[in-house]
Amino acid sequence: MKSDSNQSSNSFYDLKPDHVLDRLDKNGYNTSGHILALNSLENRVYRVGLEDKNNVVVKCYRPGRWTREQIQEEHDYILELQIAGLQVLPPIPFSTGSTISIEEDGIPYSIWPLNPGRIVEEFSFDDLPIIGRMLANLHNISESKTTQTRTHLNIENYAKPALDYILEKANLPDSLRKTYQRTALSTFQEYEALADFVPFQRIHGDCHKGNILSSKDGFVFIDFDDHCMGPIVQDFWMLLPFGDESSTYERQIFLDAYKEFRHVDEAWFRLIPALRGIRYIYYSAWILKRWDDPSFPNAFPHFGTEEYWEKEVRDLESLLEGNDDTNFPSFLEEDSKNYEKEKSNEHINNQDENLEKLDNSNPTNKKKEITNKDLFWDWEGD
Repeated sequence: MKSDSNQSSNSFYDLKPDHVLDRLDKNGYNTSGHILALNSLENRVYRVGLEDKNNVVVKCYRPGRWTREQIQEEHDYILELQIAGLQVLPPIPFSTGSTISIEEDGIPYSIWPLNPGRIVEEFSFDDLPIIGRMLANLHNISESKTTQTRTHLNIENYAKPALDYILEKANLPDSLRKTYQRTALSTFQEYEALADFVPFQRIHGDCHKGNILSSKDGFVFIDFDDHCMGPIVQDFWMLLPFGDESSTYERQIFLDAYKEFRHVDEAWFRLIPALRGIRYIYYSAWILKRWDDPSFPNAFPHFGTEEYWEKEVRDLESLLEGNDDTNFPSFLEEDSKNYEKEKSNEHINNQDENLEKLDNSNPTNKKKEITNKDLFWDWEGD
């Protein structure tokens, strides 16, 4: 199994607490010597105590993942959201005015205030409307500009490079290689068939419960490391419950609050199975690219085995077939009768032009969609 490596990467793997404390001391922080590594695989993140009893968080970025300009755009985006009134946590500027610094070891880093909030594993019925309005505001603020340097979550820039990397670098069993490639390409086709009907703009990109903190001042969005241009429903599917009929009520509470501030058409959620599938592929490529990092083989001991790739194929196939919540609008129609019934209901409800185009683009053979609960993606917890 091969992976990219260079001198900066080796320095990153060998990063020690003393290196982090040196960075703070160099920037005028009087540290107490108390330092705690936070749960992060992609970056190295530390909580550091100061002599005045306060704490800061130091985030050391993995070299080669983002350019300095891309990191700066992420930081500028967070500040833009804060100025517009959204509860977020921007980094602390250095004396130069920049929020990024790079040492001789080539590792970019930033310093953040510590938010003493907690991760909410499950949202209550009272929480859901608050989060719904917050996400609507985030999307409203975000649509005013386009990104200059960040990734575009589409096939050309995001999905296909991940698949190509897997096909080139992974030791896929011969018996699965063609099936995996064919299923991945079918997933891309489903995305392209529907993506034009879903608003494409700046989004959080990794909007799950672990990236929303509950604090004394309310909920706070954190960790915009995957900020990108993408379909807005990418910010829904990891956050909202999709998977069984009992989740429908919770989802509706959230969406009703979201709709108070911004239009959303639930037919757009038909893109979610393809987004899920693309995420599976991207996630596998992400692990493969990081395999030289000693923390990755420890975190993913079964990665790259025949059983691993068999499961990836099954999950992608299940998404294409559609096995999920009966109330989730998936790609495929159960039969022409149900399809015509849906079209009739749309006409009665006077759905917008995009919805009509979206429905007309779908094949007939609807089933349900699966929820893959085996992986929680690139959870960082910083």
